[in-house]
Amino acid sequence: MARRARSNGNGNGRTLGTQQSVDAAVWSICDILRRSNCAGALQYVPELTWLLFLRILDEREENEQEHAKAVGASFRTSLKAPYRWRDWAAPDGAKRRQLAEGAMGAFFHFVNAELLPHLRALRDKPSATDRQKVISEIMSGVERTRIDTEKNMLDVLDKLDAISE
Repeated sequence: MARRARSNGNGNGRTLGTQQSVDAAVWSICDILRRSNCAGALQYVPELTWLLFLRILDEREENEQEHAKAVGASFRTSLKAPYRWRDWAAPDGAKRRQLAEGAMGAFFHFVNAELLPHLRALRDKPSATDRQKVISEIMSGVERTRIDTEKNMLDVLDKLDAISE
């Protein structure tokens, strides 16, 4: 699978290459969260954490899948479409495009009524992997997004997508 190019959210197509640029990106995300429904750090840090966790998980699994393919091994991702970051959160994701073209509120409905319940329920599946159980445990405290508008949510997702490990 070809590695998807990530942009830094400013349209120039470059990834964030320095610690300072990553720090600046995280602070700009915090600014969006503060202008949103997350007034203080006690509210926006947990929101940022679960989103960043899903972003890093997807990139890690994408790398592991590429490595397995290169050595002829099998690999089973923890999340299937449309629950992977690259599907619902990445700017070029198929589910995100579908939701953006849908009715107002479709994006929040997907996140709150489909994505989060799916992630919390992973541990209850009979064939759940250890990683799926960890994902479920991490997401167990997230009932809904605290971000107040879909525009703010999409702004946060775009900035998180620009961060590369």
